[in-house]
Amino acid sequence: MKLTKWDPVDYLETPQDAAAYLNAALELGDRQTFVDALGDVARAKSLGKIAKTTGLSRESLYRSLSAAGNPQFSTVERVLDALGLALRVEPKEGAQASEPEAPCASALAG
Repeated sequence: MKLTKWDPVDYLETPQDAAAYLNAALELGDRQTFVDALGDVARAKSLGKIAKTTGLSRESLYRSLSAAGNPQFSTVERVLDALGLALRVEPKEGAQASEPEAPCASALAG
């Protein structure tokens, strides 16, 4: 019997698959796990296509999303956008909201 290495890329067929995989990586709370997962999703959709869409070189993407990579947040945003995915922030379960001093929208508007 021949064993083959399991590769998550073989199972990331839809945007829903990719989102679930990335969310699971985020829930683990380890930055490198998320970067690795993002690299897997990018490989599943073709690093060449992602590079072309983001305007980044394939080599730069490969390095950024490798085990030794440390991508800038802007790179993560561009890759997620090219994949048709969005990053969202939600309160942790059981987190208590504090009373804001100013409405969030006005704070962002500057």
